[in-house]
Amino acid sequence: MEGKGETESSGGRETASSAGESDSDGIAHLDQMRLCVGSGCSRPESPSPCSDGIGLLSLPWEMVTRIASHLPAQCIINVLPQVCRVLGEVGEDASAWQHRAQRLVGGGASFPVGPRDELDWAAACLEMEQLLGLWSSMGERGRTAEGERGGERNVPEGREGAREEEGVEERRGGVEERGGGVEERGGGVEEREVVEMEVERRGEVHEEEEDSLPSLERFSLPPGHIADVHSVLLFGGQGALCATGSRDRNVNLWDLRAEPEGSGVGSRVGSGGSRGRLLHTLGASGGAGAHSGWVWCLAQREGLLASGAFDSTIRLWDLAASGAPRGVITGRAPVICLSWQPDALLAGSHDKKIRVYDHRASQPLVKTLQLHSSAVLSMEANERYIISGGKDNTIALYDRRAAKLLNKVTLGSFLLSMSCCGQEVWAGDNVGQIHTFSLQHGVLRPIGRFDVGHTHLVTGIHYSPGSLYTCSSDRTIRVHLPSAPPRTVCTLQNPTPVNGLSVEAGVLAVASGNMAVAVWRPPQ
Repeated sequence: MEGKGETESSGGRETASSAGESDSDGIAHLDQMRLCVGSGCSRPESPSPCSDGIGLLSLPWEMVTRIASHLPAQCIINVLPQVCRVLGEVGEDASAWQHRAQRLVGGGASFPVGPRDELDWAAACLEMEQLLGLWSSMGERGRTAEGERGGERNVPEGREGAREEEGVEERRGGVEERGGGVEERGGGVEEREVVEMEVERRGEVHEEEEDSLPSLERFSLPPGHIADVHSVLLFGGQGALCATGSRDRNVNLWDLRAEPEGSGVGSRVGSGGSRGRLLHTLGASGGAGAHSGWVWCLAQREGLLASGAFDSTIRLWDLAASGAPRGVITGRAPVICLSWQPDALLAGSHDKKIRVYDHRASQPLVKTLQLHSSAVLSMEANERYIISGGKDNTIALYDRRAAKLLNKVTLGSFLLSMSCCGQEVWAGDNVGQIHTFSLQHGVLRPIGRFDVGHTHLVTGIHYSPGSLYTCSSDRTIRVHLPSAPPRTVCTLQNPTPVNGLSVEAGVLAVASGNMAVAVWRPPQ
């Protein structure tokens, strides 16, 4: 989906070094592999043992691939193809990537949660390894939601609530999982001995590298709002720029790369330093705010920013012109969620409707849809579908091309946040649960419902093939691997309820109820 999964997942095969493995590490891997393979790399015709019996490629191909399975995904994708064509073929083995993914999520979980046919396994494994390298040192490792709480429990039907609630009854979670894992095929005694030596060597190297891994940088944006921040949006391609919307009715633009005036450098995780610079407060000339009501949602596309608010308007801002106003779209009800597609700006509102706009037209309203019997609280869209969650405890799938509702699923709770990438949809509800759906052949099908530890409203969620981020009004942010059940990598505590999150290029920003925005990002 635009603005979310596409940005993060598309970088899976880039040649840039991952967090925790620098360019020099990649060069070292390359040099070591060239020494190991010896002269055998001059024979690229087929992945077979070398005739001179010297070097890594003199081993049976099964042993080569088994040893390679203990190398980082970054090395297999970016380094081995530079050594020789034969070793480059190691990364083309889909079954090897499937084994690696299963090893990462653990034996008690299955991956992926949704359809497997279009998944880029290599990119997903790379993203999961990068996420583990950055986040696992900040929380307990390897504990799945099922392992922590165990068992299947029922969620009560008909729980009501609202986004702005201070608290909700403690949830009674449930876990539905798809079984199944991938069993590894064993090798002979000689192969196992070679693999065991290689694993032991890799373990020693990993321990040394882990001690030297740079930690995530954590900082807060300087003061810029005078009320709770409700929405946050990272953009710019590398999480360099940020927009925030608040109950103070303002929209602020930030540069996360800059130092605040009169301050030192940013701080490491846990020290709570300040970083980033306020570029503009939009619509602030003459003392007027961007809106006359709470700013609830943000969307960005092609140099324009859209902000939706409780004053029933969507305002457009030109990012290339320092956030100058570029128009206003007036609706008939508070705007709760936005999705900006190449051909349309979609808005979900409190009056049960989804409105489709062409912001370039003098009369921007193109179509009005009513897919729910209550307020539209969450929405995702692409060029083909609109997926929306209503306060009526339903999630709906609408076909934009055929102009018809395809199907609707009734739940026992309502969805406040939603994220879609490829054929999987993940959503958070008002009782702390995470729901997953598959989107395939024009059908939205429920897959599972998981208790990941949240006890109140799940106010934000971001999904990509190798990562899952959630936040809640229970004052926590959780980072997971997107398996069934999700493997929670770490839990971050916040002093106040968390109202939303945004993720781009490994950077995480969260909006909270103490007028603050906290940011975690990989070392620059």
